[in-house]
Amino acid sequence: MSSVSAGESKRVLIVNADDLGLTDGVTEGIVQAWRDGVVTSASAMINMEGAAERVAAVHRAHPELPIGLHVNITAGRPVLPPERVPTLVDRDLVLYDSRVIMEYLDERFPHPPLMPVDPVTRAHFRLALYRIERDWYGLVDQIEREQDKKQAAKLKKILRDTVLQSVDLFKLKPYFLSDEFSLVDATIAPILWRLPRYEVDLPRDQAQPILRYASLVFSRPAFRESLSEAEQEMRLA
Repeated sequence: MSSVSAGESKRVLIVNADDLGLTDGVTEGIVQAWRDGVVTSASAMINMEGAAERVAAVHRAHPELPIGLHVNITAGRPVLPPERVPTLVDRDLVLYDSRVIMEYLDERFPHPPLMPVDPVTRAHFRLALYRIERDWYGLVDQIEREQDKKQAAKLKKILRDTVLQSVDLFKLKPYFLSDEFSLVDATIAPILWRLPRYEVDLPRDQAQPILRYASLVFSRPAFRESLSEAEQEMRLA
């Protein structure tokens, strides 16, 4: 006869050990605690150096040990490749998210500045960055993930029209709203460079200011040096 009478709930104690895979010592300690009955499950910190190999070894040796994921957004490097999650490692500092990386570099190496010093102009640039990332990069992300060809074609047309809507802004200065290269230009350039890949053709009669701007940015030695082989082929094909 069960010791739990009808109407009573059975209580279960779950003791989960975080950081499986973090180091050899931590991993061995978790396994030993599980063997001793102190720990009932573990969660893997899979993005730390050597963690994948340690966790795989534990799973092979102890397949009955429940292993989950330790969600980690503050330590180590992203698991996704750099083209999906841009990553900067500066000594003990690991940064990801392109906006965070660019602003850090601008503050770390302030000369020449990549953002205006004037607070009002800087705010306008931040707003421009926000809109480009939301509108342009948002559409690119949808195009990359879209499986339906008709829907993808529709998204590509929206991207073309969205870029063309900004044509008057490209008339004002050599660079985007500025006489000098800025973080806004560093954000715009990758989209314009990849337009042929997305089969987006800007009509020359409407897009002359954008095409002139793109030529200016693309001719910068630093921009050319930043291109991977795959990115170079986007314009050579």
